[in-house]
Parts: sequence; C-alpha cells; structure tokens
Amino acid sequence: MLKFLVINPADNVGVALRTIEKGETVEANGKFVTACEEIATGHKMAICPISAGECVTKYGYTIGSAKSDISAGSWVHTHNLKTNLNDKLAYRYEPALTPPTPLPPATFEGFLREGGRVGVRNELWILPTVGCVNSIARLIERKAQALVSGSIDGIYAFPHPYGCSQLGGDHLNTQKALAGLVRHPNAGGVLVLGLGCENNNLDAFKKVLGETNPNRVKFLVCQESDDEIADALSLLEQLASYAGSFKRQTCSAQELVIGLKCGGSDGLSGITANPLVGVFSDMLTAQGGSSILTEVPEMFGAETILMNRCRDEKTFQKTVALIDGFKDYFIRYHQTIYENPSPGNKAGGISTLEDKSLGCTQKGGSGTVVDVLSYGDPICEHGLNLLEAPGNDLVASTALAVSGAQIVLFTTGRGTPFGCPVPTVKIASNSALSRKKAGWIDFNAGQSIEGVPMDQLSKTFFDYVLRVASGERTVGEQHGMRDLAIFKDGVTL
Repeated sequence: MLKFLVINPADNVGVALRTIEKGETVEANGKFVTACEEIATGHKMAICPISAGECVTKYGYTIGSAKSDISAGSWVHTHNLKTNLNDKLAYRYEPALTPPTPLPPATFEGFLREGGRVGVRNELWILPTVGCVNSIARLIERKAQALVSGSIDGIYAFPHPYGCSQLGGDHLNTQKALAGLVRHPNAGGVLVLGLGCENNNLDAFKKVLGETNPNRVKFLVCQESDDEIADALSLLEQLASYAGSFKRQTCSAQELVIGLKCGGSDGLSGITANPLVGVFSDMLTAQGGSSILTEVPEMFGAETILMNRCRDEKTFQKTVALIDGFKDYFIRYHQTIYENPSPGNKAGGISTLEDKSLGCTQKGGSGTVVDVLSYGDPICEHGLNLLEAPGNDLVASTALAVSGAQIVLFTTGRGTPFGCPVPTVKIASNSALSRKKAGWIDFNAGQSIEGVPMDQLSKTFFDYVLRVASGERTVGEQHGMRDLAIFKDGVTL
C-alpha cells in the first residue's frame, strides 16, 4: 500500500497515508524525503524547504503560507502554517468548463409521484408546524407503526424547536423548510400537525406551501381537536391507504437528485471520499441527473474554482452573491470569516480553511454549475447546483433534503452517526474508520489508496447508490437515525 502521496506535481507538501515514523524515508515526486519527526496519518510533510512567508501548496493550490522556515521532512500543520484568507474579495468570471460526455442513464426502482417527481422511499411523515407539538408528533408516530405494511417503508415524525417566536427571515426559513418537506417525493403521505396559536399556524403556513393533493397531505390543529391522537391516527389511516397504492417501478437515473455533504473530515477526505463522490456526481449529471453541493463556508478558499465552472455570467454572479452573502452573515455577527477548520478536522490533518475547502469542494467533481439555490428553494435545473446553507452537518443535510435531494451522500474521516430526513449514506475516508464504526458507515472510500482503482471503485459506489435508491436501507436507516434541523439567523422572541 502507498504510504505517502504528493497529490499534484506543483505541491511542496505531501500527505501521509499511514503514519510515517521519525527517520523513515519515503518517495515524493521521484525524490526521497526523510521524516524529521513522526507524521501521523492524514497529516502533511514538506517535501522541500519552505521559507517563512512562502506559500504552501496542496492539490495544486495554495493552502496558506509558512509562519517560519520549514525544512524538508518536517510536519506541516497549524503550528507553522497560517491561512492567507482575509476579508472579502473581488471576483472575475474566467470560465473553465469541461462539459461531460452524455451517458445513457442507468435505472433504479422508485416511486413515481404526481407531477413526474420520483421518490426513493414511500414513507408517511408527521411534520409539526411548531415545536410545541413535538411530543404529540412522537406519540402519534409510535402509535401509528401498525400502518407500516405493503409498499409503505415507514412512519416518521420530525420534531424541531421553531414555528413560533420567530421574526422575518427566520420565520420564513422555517416555513420554506417545512413546505419543502411536505412536497418531498420520498413522502407518500404527510400529516401537518399544528397547535393553533403559533405564528406558523396552518392558515399562514398554507400561504407558503401552496396547493396540495388532499389525498396526500392532511392537516390537524391540536387545539381544535377533542382527541388529537385519535384524530391523527384516523388521518394517517387515510394517508396510508393513499400511499399504499404506490409501487416501485423502473425509473431513469436522470430523476435522481443527490445531496453532497461532508463532516468530521480528515486529511484523507480530500484524497479518497470526496473525490469518489465527485466522480459519482460527474457520472450522475452525465446521465441527466442532478446533484446539490452546499456548506458555503467550506467553499471559502476554493470558491473561484466553482465560479469559473459556472455555465454563464448570470450563474457566476449568483455564486458571487452566495459567497459574499455568507461572508456578510459572519461579519454581521462580528465573527471571523475564516474561523475554520474544527478541532476534529485539525486532529485529522487539516490545517487551514483553504486546505479544508479544496478537499470539500471536490465532492462537486468537475461538473458545470448550472444554478444557485437560496435556502429552502426547490431544485429546478438538472446538473450540479449550489445551495445556500451553513457547514453544520445536520442543518446543511436537512437543507439538501428540503431542496429536493432524495439521498444525501455524506463523507467523513472521523465518523458521525446522525441521519437527516432522507437516506444519508456515510462514506468513510479511511478503512480504519470503516472497520471501527461499521454501525455508522455504509461505504469505504479508503479502498482507493489500498489498490482499488478509482474508476472501479466509483462504478461499485454508483451501483450501491442505485440500490439505496431502489430500497436498500442505509445503516442509519436501520438504526432509525433521522433528525431535522432548520437554519436559524436572528432573534427569538
């Protein structure tokens, strides 16, 4: 197995794929470098002398500059490397597009919904309009499990703390998020559960939601019911009857919308798991399908790569507004724009935000950016889309589901057990994590540095995602790991 990797010929650091002991010599770009100290797995080692102030290069791009002189064979990390990022930037559109060669679409077994949308699950969802009825929603979920039969995959409540005491944008975010879930094709039937006195009361919510099929969406106001549990179960029986009429049928992969997310990343994430997902995204969009890339703060430092892949000037300007809007969000709260990576990222070998972002954005592959979505907006364009949402794992993953992702692909180097409202596929960046956390991980991308060619691994992974789309349950689904987190920015009354 390869022990040390220089990702790009222009790089002056490489990455330890396994721990390199002090005094051990490794090959780097045809030369041999001896480690001056132990270099842990995922961490960087200088392959040539780097002077103080000189740029450090990884992935062929600058990831910061040296705080002091660094000798060849030295560990390169936060103690001797700092970010070059500061403040907002001026951007210029310099297109660098590589349109994919169209491929005939693969197929999967999904649920064809009215309007032509396709679900990969046929579930009943209970969505509270306000956090006050969370406990009732959970109680209804428990009591309704007998309705799971035939083609119905499950019944799930999605508690959240919002829907009242919110103002302006926060209130609208909550409404847009819930509306996106009501409309989601993975739900064969939805019970919208209100309290009655909340800001997000049903009359107000319906104005954002718009028209719905009364066979598929039912509404219940708890304060207006003598026995809300009995009434809810009666409505769920009607929803189950409707949802149960749907059967899986062969659908084109061009109907798939896949969310792309990473969390608990390490120094191998940008070498194994994220590139694997990037190849997947390219394969899917070449077949006419769609992918959505989010976690905007983790685009900082790599945003120009995405900007230059925008299909036209209009999309470029929307991407600039996306990036600058999130920077303004940080500035508005007097926070450092580039206060990233996290402690876990650093422990795994990621040193600066540029380092993290250049690895993170690889999940978008080489595809052309076709559209930019505001938080809560539904996807409209086939291809690679960018979505406004923070880096927070659950908030961003929920945002992907809200915008229409039927499945979220989640890469991780440290491991995380959570699941969002849709199947959340966990992809390990390394084999050690995959073995240790078999109860969390669905696919091991670490195989790509253990002798399995990326083209072979990507085909295996694509087939696996098609199986998930056809009903194979992820590990998280098997354990009932499902949560909902709505983006909040502002005052709570």
